[in-house]
Amino acid sequence: MEVIASNRNAKYEFAFLEEFTAGLQLFGTEIKSIRNKDVSIAEGYCTFINDELYILNMHIAHYEQGSYNNHEPKRERKLLLKKQELKKLSGKLKDKGLTIIPTRLYISDKGHAKLNIALAKGKKLHDKRDTIQDRDVKREIDRAMKR
Repeated sequence: MEVIASNRNAKYEFAFLEEFTAGLQLFGTEIKSIRNKDVSIAEGYCTFINDELYILNMHIAHYEQGSYNNHEPKRERKLLLKKQELKKLSGKLKDKGLTIIPTRLYISDKGHAKLNIALAKGKKLHDKRDTIQDRDVKREIDRAMKR
């Protein structure tokens, strides 16, 4: 499993409630750009359109050797999940303040592009401070253990 892109800022900005792994419906040149690591999921978010889950604002750069068949960089891409998971997500998304964000994009062992998504709730300022404080304490403990 080769990680292509990760949303490192997501853990700082959001508290994850549940995580899912979804497949992506891609065009031919998109998977080639993903394998070249020309992708960004930092600004991406997921939304339901006609009872199907789509990811918006995920940027996949144009493929260099692509011809007139090249793809749009920021088009909406369908996420492939089981019906049970879609129902669960759509039911929980109705709660106030919840969103679905991408956390990690990787290539599976079979060569398919997979996207880890998380049902998340935005953190307040004091929650972010707690996260920073916990990280600093952990760093100090690790330094003490090395000595």
